[in-house]
Amino acid sequence: MKIALWIVQVLLALVFTASGSMKLFAFDQFAASAPALADQHGLVTFIGIVELAGAIGLILPRLTGILPVLTTWAALGLATIMILATGFHLMHAEYSHVPITLTIFALAAFVIYGRGFRTPVKSV
Repeated sequence: MKIALWIVQVLLALVFTASGSMKLFAFDQFAASAPALADQHGLVTFIGIVELAGAIGLILPRLTGILPVLTTWAALGLATIMILATGFHLMHAEYSHVPITLTIFALAAFVIYGRGFRTPVKSV
């Protein structure tokens, strides 16, 4: 299970690093592929920053052992983005993008389930 979680985390981190980088550093190319967002530069920049932060959050906390629960929070944030992206694509009749966003959502949900929000049990 741990190996599968790491594989999914790395894959998600790669996907969101690529996606976030394109939104931040190649906006013109992104706008050409997403005309509905061409006039939303601020929103796209924000989403790109959040995706890059989420990609880092999927790997770094677990890898270093420093606040590993942040990996779960990062996966939760990225899953939320995918739910919103699915709604956006449905509203703009971009039905071919929906299976991709739902697949990425399912992978993020797997990380949330596998890593969980573990809190230590205090004995009385």
